[in-house]
Amino acid sequence: MSSSQHPVALTVERRVGGATKLLATIMCLPLVDGIFPALVLAGALDDPIGILEVGLLIFGGSATVAVVLAEMDGSRREVATAILAVGAVLLPIAAVEAALAPTIRDMLNMPVFSRFAGLVILTVAAKTASARIGEYLPRPAIVIALGLVASFDPSGVSLSVTTNPELIARAVAAAGVGVGFALLVALLGPWLRAVVDIDRFRFGSAVALGVLPLSIFGLVPGDAPIALAVLGVTALFAFDPDGDREYEGVPGDTSDDAPVADGGEPDDSEGEGDGTGEDESVPGRVSDYVTTDDERAPWL
Repeated sequence: MSSSQHPVALTVERRVGGATKLLATIMCLPLVDGIFPALVLAGALDDPIGILEVGLLIFGGSATVAVVLAEMDGSRREVATAILAVGAVLLPIAAVEAALAPTIRDMLNMPVFSRFAGLVILTVAAKTASARIGEYLPRPAIVIALGLVASFDPSGVSLSVTTNPELIARAVAAAGVGVGFALLVALLGPWLRAVVDIDRFRFGSAVALGVLPLSIFGLVPGDAPIALAVLGVTALFAFDPDGDREYEGVPGDTSDDAPVADGGEPDDSEGEGDGTGEDESVPGRVSDYVTTDDERAPWL
């Protein structure tokens, strides 16, 4: 990606291409991979704090921020229209999955399945924090499938379909929080590109996502907004008003000397003296985060 090669977004980008299509895939991925249904079944939407956490960390998150800031071009109105189009697909699907949740819950041993729901969130958090670690972890859909098999309870099987309108409303609200967050990022895009370090925000978001399962595992009270607190601290540390950064390839960037991704120097100033573009202090390294083999530091 142009400004921050987000591991999850970059993998999706290679498959789908196109900014709007990429954003739609990123925001709808929790619905397809089973992460969102797992959270609904685990009771993550039982209170307003849970709705905010799921909306901001699952549907919003650092991947959405990276795509909106680095990939989507056009005016703010055009970007906002594209995000609303994604929301028009996201919200109904979230409602349908929430409508089916009570029926599925009756077929499962929920204490067992909740543990798998926590594990899948930890898996996504690890993949977000490090592309290298993510290569060794199973896909979230595989973890969810294993959880369904391990927690299946034949005694609860029923042919009747039950729905919970309140649960559907909470699911739509969580998806709406994610869409609203993406709209806010788009509207503040020109300013955010200059003052936000996306890599810091990505890593901090992974940490916030990683603490979300604590309430599912029962290690902290369910109404304790720990994940939101971590996300708030993340936003604070990612805020860099003196950075005055312009991202290479970002819409509106007309500078010929825009910095390269991950805070490196422009191409015409790298490797002065030998023209190799490498940092002479560390062989084979272009910057603190990227090597000549296009590998990232383990924590990124």
